[in-house]
Amino acid sequence: MSNFGQMFIESNQPASYGRDRRIYYMNRDGFSLLAMGFTGKKALQFKLKYIDAFNQMEKQLQQQKPLSLPEQIGLIAKGYESLSADVEDIKNRMGLPSNMAHSFSKKRNAKIINVLGGKKSNAYRDKNVRAKTYRALFSSYRETFDQDRYNDLPMKDFDKAIDFVNNWYPPFELQQEIRRANAQLAIV
Repeated sequence: MSNFGQMFIESNQPASYGRDRRIYYMNRDGFSLLAMGFTGKKALQFKLKYIDAFNQMEKQLQQQKPLSLPEQIGLIAKGYESLSADVEDIKNRMGLPSNMAHSFSKKRNAKIINVLGGKKSNAYRDKNVRAKTYRALFSSYRETFDQDRYNDLPMKDFDKAIDFVNNWYPPFELQQEIRRANAQLAIV
């Protein structure tokens, strides 16, 4: 049995927004363990192919004549090619894991606070203006990434989404509304 600690290795990688982000490397056993927990049509196909490959190898082992080395390599390569395509497809479709979703949310919230003029600004305290700003950002996000929820963003697009947030500004009319709100004197 593989050692769980060798399946997943934690590391850090510089992110496009300046700070290090936590990443995890995994070997093939780690990926198989993770993928077995996925649900959905593609995950089911992966699991069925995995079981089929296992059953084929078992059948080969039970035969009287052992496989030659080239036959063994061919069988492994055939299964690996199919699984590699499935792995790549899952990586491209899988939504953000919780740590990446949390990191994205923090970046998005910080951008909104900055655009509104800080937590003590009138625009931030005005729930209507704040809600409009969140809606405007989400509308632009949905149009850019063709996603109906932030967490559905494929992992491969995480850095693009962070860059999007860093470079996003509200539409002109909303910028004007934010300026008007912040120009008002607070009534004490």
